[in-house]
Amino acid sequence: MAVTDEAILKIKDMLLSGELRPGDRLPPEKELSERLGLSRNSLREAVKALELIRVLDVRRGDGTYVTSLEPSLLLEAMSFVVDLHQDHTVLDLFEVRRILEPTAAAMATLRATPEDIARLTDMLAQVGPDTSVEDLVKHDVMFHGLISELSGNAYLSTLLESLSGRTLRARIWRGLTEEHSVERTLAEHRAIIEAMSLGNAELVRSWVTVHISGVESWLRRAGETAAGWQDPTPAVDPRLP
Repeated sequence: MAVTDEAILKIKDMLLSGELRPGDRLPPEKELSERLGLSRNSLREAVKALELIRVLDVRRGDGTYVTSLEPSLLLEAMSFVVDLHQDHTVLDLFEVRRILEPTAAAMATLRATPEDIARLTDMLAQVGPDTSVEDLVKHDVMFHGLISELSGNAYLSTLLESLSGRTLRARIWRGLTEEHSVERTLAEHRAIIEAMSLGNAELVRSWVTVHISGVESWLRRAGETAAGWQDPTPAVDPRLP
């Protein structure tokens, strides 16, 4: 089980047992992570995921609170997740990215200077395993954007920038819910840079294909899971989906 999933389940158990009730404020992060036997990072990611599906309400400068847990609120949020996974438009966008980005990256490899490779390397050095999902996605957008720009084709890079922006929601949700997604993303970025530094356009093309296909495959698998989701409200505690 992914560490974030384990953290989500532990918070869910606190809600179902009544230890946390609607409107309650969560204990401080350090205290709660020690009580649940979790790292503060995994707890933080769990809170982000539960905030996204309206179980928790993070109030900047005030604390994190349990929402009203009204079924309508939770079902609205669950619909967001189901729609995300079942939205074939998002899958179509990833498919187009998988077709176009490897070619753009191969073109960039043939044009990239040592200074360009150094920019990509410096960009990668600014993130790590402890980087938040939001910051990782920002890095991902900048990383892919720079490579597309280096292709030398302004029309292609502008098109890819538009496609990338419309897949942000899926990439953030994957980062919050899939185990080792951060490490995997950084490792693949590192492999792309190494292949570019060798001037091996075909190897770069292969790595970019693998990189984008990973998100696309996750989205298809998640869509199959979401397709079997049933309305959780009848005869159960409505506090969590």
